[in-house]
Amino acid sequence: MSRALGPEAPAAPPQEPGHAIDEAGGTTAQHAALSTVDTTVFDGVRDRAAAIIARYPEPRSALLPLLHLVQHVEGHVSRAGIAFCAEALEITTAEVSAVATFYTMYKREPVGRHLVSVCTNTLCAALGGDDIYAAVRERLGEPGRPLGHEQTSADGTATIEHAECLAACDLAPVLTVDYEFFDKQTVESAVEIIEALKRGEKPHPTRGAPLNDFRSVELLLAGFYDDPAVGGLDAVGGPSAADESLRGARLAEERGWTAPAVPDQGGPDA
Repeated sequence: MSRALGPEAPAAPPQEPGHAIDEAGGTTAQHAALSTVDTTVFDGVRDRAAAIIARYPEPRSALLPLLHLVQHVEGHVSRAGIAFCAEALEITTAEVSAVATFYTMYKREPVGRHLVSVCTNTLCAALGGDDIYAAVRERLGEPGRPLGHEQTSADGTATIEHAECLAACDLAPVLTVDYEFFDKQTVESAVEIIEALKRGEKPHPTRGAPLNDFRSVELLLAGFYDDPAVGGLDAVGGPSAADESLRGARLAEERGWTAPAVPDQGGPDA
C-alpha cells in the first residue's frame, strides 16, 4: 500500500482542441493558420524546392538552402516564405522561424538590388572601417538622414549592414556587395562603389566572381550554381584567394617547411 506524500496533485486540465499536438509536431491551431497563408508566389519554384529536399536523407535538413530559395523569390523571408518552408518540409512554422531569425544571412525585411556589408570588427575598424560604414550610410541615405543597419535606400539600390567579421583581416578594411569582396577599401573607394551601384553598374570585385545581384546570389546559395538564369558556372568563377592570404603557405613550400606529424592517439584496437 503506497503512502501519500502530500495533497493529491490536481488533474491536468484537458487540452483545448486548438492546442493539441499533432503528428507533424505542431498544434492544430498552427496548422490551421498555416493553411490560410497564401504561398502561391512560390508556385514557380516548387520543383526547385523538391530538388533541394531530395539532396538530403531527412527533409528538414534542407531548411537552410530552402530559405535561400525563398529569398531568391521575395528578397527576404516573409511570413509566406516561412509557411512555404514549413509546408514543404512538414515541420512547424515555429521551427522555421527559429532558424530564420537565428542566422543574419536571412533577412526579415526586403533587401534592395544589392546587399552591402561593411566590416566593422576590430582590425577593419582600426584601419578605417567605421569611417567607411559612416560614408556608405550617408551616400545611400537622404541628406541629413543616413541609413541605419539593414535599411534600404529610397531608390532600392542597396541595403546596408555592418558585419562583425568578413574573414578577410589580411586585406582590411573590406566590404562585400552580395557577398563578393572589395578589399583594402578607403572612404573614397567605397563611395565610388556605391555611386556605381546607384548608376546601375556592377563594379568588379577585387577577387571572386563577377558581381550579380542579391536575389541571383540567393539562387546560387540555394545550390543552383550552374543555372543559366544567374549566369551559369561563370557566376561562381574567378579567383577567391589573395596573395596576402597565401604568402605563408608559399613561403613554407619554397623553404620545405612542414608541420610535425600528428601522433597516433589511437589504442591497439583503433
